[in-house]
Amino acid sequence: MAFYDNMIDIDRRWIYLVLALAVMIPAIIPFTVPVAVTPEVNDIFQFVDTLEAGDYMFLGIDYDPSSMAELHPMCRAIMAHCFSKDINLIMCSLSQNGQGMAEQIIDEISARYNKKSGEDYCFLGYKPYFALVILTMGLNFRVTYPNDVYGVSLDEMPVMDGIRNYNDCAGVIGFESGNIADAWIAYANGRYDTPVALGVTGVMAANYYPYLQTGQLFGLMPGMKGAAEYETLFKQRLERLPEKDPSEDERMVARESMAYQTTSHIVILFFIIISNIGFFLSRKHEKKII
Repeated sequence: MAFYDNMIDIDRRWIYLVLALAVMIPAIIPFTVPVAVTPEVNDIFQFVDTLEAGDYMFLGIDYDPSSMAELHPMCRAIMAHCFSKDINLIMCSLSQNGQGMAEQIIDEISARYNKKSGEDYCFLGYKPYFALVILTMGLNFRVTYPNDVYGVSLDEMPVMDGIRNYNDCAGVIGFESGNIADAWIAYANGRYDTPVALGVTGVMAANYYPYLQTGQLFGLMPGMKGAAEYETLFKQRLERLPEKDPSEDERMVARESMAYQTTSHIVILFFIIISNIGFFLSRKHEKKII
């Protein structure tokens, strides 16, 4: 077998081994990767950053544990950003496997900022048939959710006093790993003209840029890179504050993960280049024989 045939037919076990070693490099020798902020992520940050204390934002935490690595960091960063500005949050989880993760991150960030359920935020929890839930919430949150996830009536919550539907919120930001994202666009934005932004997994991002271009989305965070961009902007905001902010002690999870993603992508690109070189050399050799 010629050497260029070996370049094409590389044993996958070698690829896995090299990839494993590449992923270990940032753990052994930590380093940071510069993160360039894209306009679509910056638009979401500026939207949240211009809100005043006492304003309302709606967050849809609609992803499964399989997408936690990409979507958890951006959800954490936006929630911390809102709480740091004393913005009231209304949240739901329309993925049947997402409520537990949502509660975990809510408990973590609310404790850091000393925010209380019913006073500073309301977590509505999970309900099936997400399209109907999004539609009915546009009329009145109480149609689908008379109580929050803990069984407390919305009418008894100070944070929900006078709050009926999306019109009382500045906008909706959904963290999505499936077709619930389409429902937020079609119903929250299309039906009720509510400003909507999305945080999606990396493989989903290309499908939602057209909605960004048509104005149906005011911002888009694609995967781990989008989360790292938002964390970068949030970190820059903290550095401008004269007083210490609780978020200064938070880890910038996505920014740290970019080092691992960079080394693994370099290895993948290396093997793609090697195999293509081998392919073209074999084609050239075949032509000489003919």
